[in-house]
Amino acid sequence: MEQCNIPRWQLIKGMHNNLSLEDFVQGYQKDENALCLDVRTKQEYDFWHLPDAINFDYLSKTLADDLEKLPENKTYYIYCRTSRRSLRVCQLMRNMGFKEIYHLDDGVKDHIQEKA
Repeated sequence: MEQCNIPRWQLIKGMHNNLSLEDFVQGYQKDENALCLDVRTKQEYDFWHLPDAINFDYLSKTLADDLEKLPENKTYYIYCRTSRRSLRVCQLMRNMGFKEIYHLDDGVKDHIQEKA
């Protein structure tokens, strides 16, 4: 039997609602029940972030506690620079019982370079 060579992160990514930047921004801006979470560091967030995004630093020691304080009945749009941290946060939130979660596919790295 051959072993599956799909990287674990790709398997996890396939379990989430991955959106293009355009669909991601349109989605959270049109949805009155949505919150957009930027899970990069405060320095990254302060340099540039999507409009109306709230910073939840993935590297913070209180990240899990901070996420637990969020209402489960909201729709969450989550992003980071490359999508690695945001994908982990999406999985964490899913494990915590959040239902409506959207992930920015490939992060904002290309968009930030255009703005810098």
